[in-house]
Amino acid sequence: QVQLQESGPGLVKPSQTLSLTCTVSGGSITTRPSSWSWIRQPPGKGLEWMGVIAWDGSTYYSPSFKSRTSISRDTSKNQLTLQLSSVTPEDTGVYYCARSRRVVITATRDDYDYWGQGTQVTVSS
Repeated sequence: QVQLQESGPGLVKPSQTLSLTCTVSGGSITTRPSSWSWIRQPPGKGLEWMGVIAWDGSTYYSPSFKSRTSISRDTSKNQLTLQLSSVTPEDTGVYYCARSRRVVITATRDDYDYWGQGTQVTVSS
């Protein structure tokens, strides 16, 4: 059973860089094929796909976030990291990491077989 756990600061100040970690257990982030996405949900809105890192380390980003987002991984720790720069209050929401058996660039829940429980991020001064 694959488990994903997001972690990071719950509160970030505007203009700072948000850094979140997703720790994976029960499976390797280098398993072929697999991909690991970051998805967020602002309050009162739907899911937003931000970007993905595939089993081979390749990355893809949503055009909406590409200029501010970086996704990386530490294979020795089986962890993924999301960095979102220049945050504003509009970046407030719940941030999830999720796994798919293929490389997907959607926020559709059915495209993923495992999700983390999500971590709340609030951007406020």
